[in-house]
Amino acid sequence: MHRTIFLKYLLVLFLTSISARSFAQSAEAEAKIQEAIKKYEAVGLSVAVVKKGRIIYTHSFGLKDIESNTPLKENNLFRIASISKSFSATSVMQLAEKGKLSLADDFSKLVGFKVRNPKYPETVITLKMVMSHTSSINDSQGYFNLDVINPAKNPDWAKCYNGYEPGKGYQYCNLNYNMTGAVIENLSGERFDQYVKRHILDPLKLYGGYCVDSLDNSLFTTLYEYDTVSKKFTAAPMAYAPRREELKNYMMGYSTPILSPTGGMKISAPDLARYMTMHMYRGEYNGVRILSKKSSATMQAKISDQEGYGLAIRTVDNLIPGKIMKGHTGSAYGLYSTMFFQPDEKFGFVVITNGCRDTYSNGFNDLLATTVNILYDNFIK
Repeated sequence: MHRTIFLKYLLVLFLTSISARSFAQSAEAEAKIQEAIKKYEAVGLSVAVVKKGRIIYTHSFGLKDIESNTPLKENNLFRIASISKSFSATSVMQLAEKGKLSLADDFSKLVGFKVRNPKYPETVITLKMVMSHTSSINDSQGYFNLDVINPAKNPDWAKCYNGYEPGKGYQYCNLNYNMTGAVIENLSGERFDQYVKRHILDPLKLYGGYCVDSLDNSLFTTLYEYDTVSKKFTAAPMAYAPRREELKNYMMGYSTPILSPTGGMKISAPDLARYMTMHMYRGEYNGVRILSKKSSATMQAKISDQEGYGLAIRTVDNLIPGKIMKGHTGSAYGLYSTMFFQPDEKFGFVVITNGCRDTYSNGFNDLLATTVNILYDNFIK
C-alpha cells in the first residue's frame, strides 16, 4: 500500500515538473515573440508547433482587428496566400492516384485550350511543369482569369511566356496554379472549393475553405497592408471579397481563378498545422490517409535545385540553421504566412501575421523567420 502511494507521489512530482518546464518554455518563447512583434510592428500573430505528430503549442498574439480592438484568437481564419497552392497540388495527386490524369499529360488537353510557348511550339508543356513553375509561363498579363493566356481570348497571350524552353528554367507563377485549379474541376467534375473540402478538409476534420460565403465571416482575421511612408496600416477588405456576382455565372473549368486556387484558402493556424502534419507523415494524419506515400514523396521532391521547389512544397536550408525544412510561404494583402516541417525529425511550425513591417532576410519575412527560430529553440531544440 505504502509503495503504491509512493509511486503515485513520484508520478505527481514527474508530471508537475513537466508542467512547470512546459510553462517556463512557453513563457520564455512568448516573451521573445512579443519582442519580435514590437520590433516588426506586427498587428497580430498566430503560431502552432508540431512535434512527433502532435500539436504541442499554439498561441495568438495581438489583434484580429485594429478598428474594433478585437484580440486575435486561435480559431480565427486567415487567407493564407500561396500556401494554398499545396492544397491544389494535393488534389492533383489524389486525381493521379485515381488514374484520372498523369503529371506527364499535355497541359493543353487538361485545361481545354492551347498552352504552348510560341518560341517553342513543339515542346509539350506538361502538368508537372506547370505545378513546378518550370512551364516558362509568367504573370505579366495577370492571373485573375484564364483569358490572359487563352489564345482565343487575348491577342497578347504570347506575353505570358518567357524566352526559355519549357522545362529548362524556373519562374514562380501564380497563373500556373489558377490553371491547375481549372484542371481539377475538369477531371473531378466538382467545383474547386468543394473538391478540396470533400477530399482534404472534411476527412482531416479541418475548418476552412476557398469560398468566403461557405465560412463563418466573423472568424476572418482582418488583413492590413503596411505603408512604409506613412508607417500606418490600412485594412485590405478585398482579401475576403465574396465575388458573389461572378459565382452566379461560374463556368466549371474556366472561372476557377475567382476562387483563387493559387492563394485563396482561409484557415486557422492550428488547422493548417494539422494539414502540415499530414504532409510530414507522408500523406496520413490521425489514421486518415489523404495521399499515398509515393504521391507525398513526389510533391516533396525538388524539381529545381536552384529554387528547391517541388509540387507546391519547397525545400530550404536557410530557415533554421543546420536543418533542411519543407513547406511553403505566402504573402498577399499585407498577410505573411509560413508553414515548414522537418520530415525526418518530425517537427514543424505554422506562423501567420495579419500585418507587419515587411522586411526580408534570406528570402524570408523577418518576423516569421525570427518567430520560427524562437519556437524551435524553445520547444524542439
